[in-house]
Amino acid sequence: MNKSQIKKTTRLRIKGVSKHFGATQALTDVAISVAAGEVLALVGENGAGKSTLMKIISGALQPDTGMLELDGQPFAPRNPHDSRETGIAMIYQELSLAPHLTVEENIALGMEPVRNGMVKRKTVRARATEALKKLGHLEINPGQKVSGLNVAHQQIVEIARAIALGCKVLILDEPTSSLSQEDIVGLFQLIRNLRMQGLAIIYISHFLEEVKKISDRFTVLRDGKVVGEGTTEEVKIHEIVHLMIGRELRELYPDHQRSSGNIILELTNLSGFTRPRSASLTVHRGKVVGIAGLVGAGRTELLRAIFGLDKIKDGSITLGTYVGPFSPAQSLEAGSGLLSEDRAQEGLALNLNIAENMTMAKQDNLGPVGIIIPARQLAAAQKWVNELDIRCRSPKQKVSDLSGGNQQKIALTRLLHQDVDLLLLDEPTRGIDLASKSQIYTLINNVVSPPAESKLHPKAVLMVSSYLPELLGICDRIAVMCRGVLGEAKPASAWDEHSLMLAATGG
Repeated sequence: MNKSQIKKTTRLRIKGVSKHFGATQALTDVAISVAAGEVLALVGENGAGKSTLMKIISGALQPDTGMLELDGQPFAPRNPHDSRETGIAMIYQELSLAPHLTVEENIALGMEPVRNGMVKRKTVRARATEALKKLGHLEINPGQKVSGLNVAHQQIVEIARAIALGCKVLILDEPTSSLSQEDIVGLFQLIRNLRMQGLAIIYISHFLEEVKKISDRFTVLRDGKVVGEGTTEEVKIHEIVHLMIGRELRELYPDHQRSSGNIILELTNLSGFTRPRSASLTVHRGKVVGIAGLVGAGRTELLRAIFGLDKIKDGSITLGTYVGPFSPAQSLEAGSGLLSEDRAQEGLALNLNIAENMTMAKQDNLGPVGIIIPARQLAAAQKWVNELDIRCRSPKQKVSDLSGGNQQKIALTRLLHQDVDLLLLDEPTRGIDLASKSQIYTLINNVVSPPAESKLHPKAVLMVSSYLPELLGICDRIAVMCRGVLGEAKPASAWDEHSLMLAATGG
């Protein structure tokens, strides 16, 4: 019998849920359900309403209308703690662990067994071990500090905490965005095991290839409404894309015929104190150079070393007419800007509004020296909001209120507003939907090969990405980093996904 034909008991049902924020209608009459032993993929563009719906399920927000049912009974969580105790576990894209605590302390956090005012350590260890055993990850030491684990194992610890709480519904938000291919395979096997154990799983992802592999059914949100649903194995990816954006996405990657200009960046035998071990590379104005490799290979460390965030052990960096290594201030002065892969910690000031984030690195055109005229700042920000289709109420809205994909666009916009000559992009489309990716690819193309009528000078881009089709689709040349050593940059046409992965694994 086909797995989609097996009758399952509905675990979570959402009926007619609506939610508005001022004049913005975030959700309208949303109805979805997920059964025990089923994986439901929830997909949609950034700003489609996924985050708002998940906050309602997790108790962080209350709906204006509608109701929730858990195992056939009305379910109205008043706060996230209430939702967790009832059996709903949310694993966010940005993991919410206490890195200074041990694995077992994180798993028990908020539900520590206590006797006479003292935490029962043996019980904490036993619960953690049992949860890790259920997940098939006894190789993780319960007594180890979480800060010493890789991202994949940190994610396992979050899921183990959910299991220890008696989770009935597990919600995974972009769970593979920071994982290597090997770790993704392991996560998918874990999801299949949890499905066999009877958990209901909601899987949120912009990677539609993953949605096809791991989910039983799918639901598409667009502009806060359910616009399509069905059995995943019976739908084609382009049909899901059409539902997500309301139109056909004809070309994901822009056609590009770029002219090579002068060398804007040259690395000679560059090495850091840990990573990179050795990197030599040239990047020309008017070109996009990509860096492939596994997580931990040293790709991020290379960009940080170029920009001056990590110290250099040996070698040299030439940026235009400047010879480094540099400090970050010197890198900015020399005309380079870095987009960090960690937008929450390094890419944005989440407590500031959109306009402040976009313009913080260049303010000389916003008023007299030392003065910012608010109208000019808002006008400059509104230009980028329109160009990148950032979903917000206004440039005055706090960045922390926006979806992850819209936050990523704002982090990229700061470099564009800063008008740097070399853009160092670390995972520039992480957590962004397909339509937004297409916009950013076009933007990158226009940056390195601006239309003649714009009278702008071509810039250069050096980008790191774990998404191989992206590198093949947008880059002129690609180099692969393996165990800290950067290989020769070859034309993108000389690579395919198989050869890139082979080089990344040292094959």
